[in-house]
Amino acid sequence: SVLGTAKVRVAVEAGIRQGWDRFIGSDGIFVGMKGFGASGPYKELYKYFGITAEEIAKGAMDAL
Repeated sequence: SVLGTAKVRVAVEAGIRQGWDRFIGSDGIFVGMKGFGASGPYKELYKYFGITAEEIAKGAMDAL
């Protein structure tokens, strides 16, 4: 009931996907890191991994 019936579910995590699939489902969009061990200034890491407002919006729009 908390998640509702949204057509698209998006998870944004400055970490890995593990655990998010149960909430976003198989059609959900995950924006986050694809592995462990990255180190550096967060702005550079977020850009490298696509954890940006633009990528989040693009993923949601593409899924709709």
